[in-house]
Amino acid sequence: MHEDPKTLVSTDWLAKHLKDPDLRVLDASWFLPGSGRDAKAEYEAAHIPGARFFDLDDVSDNRSELPHMVPPVEKFMSRMRALGVGDGHQIVVYDSQGIFSAARVWWLFKLMGQDDIAVLDGGFPKWQAEGRETEDMLPVIRDRHMTVRRQNQMVKDVTQVSAAAKLKDTEILDARAAERFRGDAPEPRPGLRAGHIPGSKNIPYKTLQEADGTMKSPDALRATFEAAGVDLGKPVITSCGSGVTAAIINLALTRIGKDDHSLYDGSWTEWGQFPTLPVATGEN
Repeated sequence: MHEDPKTLVSTDWLAKHLKDPDLRVLDASWFLPGSGRDAKAEYEAAHIPGARFFDLDDVSDNRSELPHMVPPVEKFMSRMRALGVGDGHQIVVYDSQGIFSAARVWWLFKLMGQDDIAVLDGGFPKWQAEGRETEDMLPVIRDRHMTVRRQNQMVKDVTQVSAAAKLKDTEILDARAAERFRGDAPEPRPGLRAGHIPGSKNIPYKTLQEADGTMKSPDALRATFEAAGVDLGKPVITSCGSGVTAAIINLALTRIGKDDHSLYDGSWTEWGQFPTLPVATGEN
């Protein structure tokens, strides 16, 4: 694979750089409600040496009723200082499902103007499958200041997404599984209507990955988008259930050299609960 410390690095790359003084590794594992798994407990039991735990639900805007929305800049900065992550660091983020929630954290750092962050390709499952070292000790953390320059164009709210859906000048790509997109399967969160944003296209995040949980090559990613009828000449807004797996599409788009894309933070958890917003069912 093509190693890129701004998007995606391999387990080999990370193993080689693990002792670099300015490397910071984050375990950003997160599970859907009702999964019965506890990300923090799993981190405490075993993680990549030196990794700090990034709590997606805590590093969020707790004033919002929607789950893990983008936190205010000041909160992000203070949480990162407490993790000892700041200016001059190369960050590698991983999760325990391959590439799942790590992409959301990658996107969040980019939104905050941090460029030197990569997702670990294949995540913790690949690291463990290769028999690499893990530990259960918590790292010693020293404060580090982070300069944040929020990139507002990278995130969209419901009004902007609604306008884009009406104007049809933007591709809206939904990362949920096909049966949820079509409205054939219930949503994991109660009270949401089934279906998708009218005019959006379905790119289930798994279709961007190989069987081992690593990301497809840029050529294969491009082919996946084209097969789904995506016009890569248009700007893209990504969406999913609650703004987590949508970021996998943003990562894939960045891997193919496309940079005019943003993420709908509220995603289906927001859209699906408002009876005034239109809902489509069936295929694209």
